[in-house]
Amino acid sequence: MKPLNRASTRILALVALGLLGCSPALAGKTLDAVRQRGELSCGVSTGVGGFSIVDSKGEWTGLTTDFCRAVAAAALGEAGKVKFVPLTPQQRFAALQSGDIDLLATLATWTLTRDASLGLLYAGVYFYDGQGFLVPRSLGVKSARELDGASVCTASGTTSELNLADYFHANKLAFRPVVFDSQNEARAAFFSGRCQALSADVSYLSSVRASDAPKPDDFLVLPELISKEPLGPLVARDDLEWFSIVKWTLYALIEAEEKGITADNADQMKASSDPSIQRLLGVNGELGAKLGVDPAFAFRAIKKVGNYGEMFERNLGPKTPLRLERNLNNLWTRGGLMYAMPAR
Repeated sequence: MKPLNRASTRILALVALGLLGCSPALAGKTLDAVRQRGELSCGVSTGVGGFSIVDSKGEWTGLTTDFCRAVAAAALGEAGKVKFVPLTPQQRFAALQSGDIDLLATLATWTLTRDASLGLLYAGVYFYDGQGFLVPRSLGVKSARELDGASVCTASGTTSELNLADYFHANKLAFRPVVFDSQNEARAAFFSGRCQALSADVSYLSSVRASDAPKPDDFLVLPELISKEPLGPLVARDDLEWFSIVKWTLYALIEAEEKGITADNADQMKASSDPSIQRLLGVNGELGAKLGVDPAFAFRAIKKVGNYGEMFERNLGPKTPLRLERNLNNLWTRGGLMYAMPAR
């Protein structure tokens, strides 16, 4: 019999101490702080219809604010235990880095530079987007390739500036960038006529068209997408336990749609004979314990905010002012990119 090497000896020692194998996951410092505080502090975008905006009753609504509520339901048991912190693109990453918020759920694109240099982690993708252009119909253009020489408003602190330069350079087109410190300033300048086009993620442009245009039908979102913009929640890199909770809450919402579990039928679905549904809803198995939460974490998230499809339709779908189709944000079984890792 060969003698054990140093790595094997360490593994056996960890098993003996109960630190490896089937022992429950530690909650982690962020979850401990959230529980002690009694609420989740969630950073959101400032006034983006369909994603994070205050309604006429003074309540935050939108896809990303619903996701914050889902995480609160999973971690604290109540979807209402959330403090929403509105942040500009210039503020959002610093707020998470400093610990002022526990979770950042804005329209921040997942890029290599951000992934590698901010000390933060993306916990998945809740919306697949792309940058485009909003123009007045009176401009007479139907394609981004007709914007040669146009003035284009955009915001700093986003990925839009570089994408614009890349697109116009690659297509040998000229343009005049008109850059502002915030998206609010950029859209105000566009509607006041200071530029001929507004460039940002298409989701944002659809929101602007629906809520800020004097007459929405007088404006057109051009068909081209000039970039890939995967948008997702971020957490601090120094707490992998919290990262796992946020990530698997998102996957649970996507998996629930695939399994046909909704806010209305979640209680009845606990009686399903499907083992994967039983595990997801905490009827059996130890998924919650592995994350440092109780077995019903996913059940509560689904029960409180609905599955991913319900969240999308309620906030962004064809019956909302944004009138967005699912497209890339449909389930992988329906030609989209939404794919949950296996909950087992």
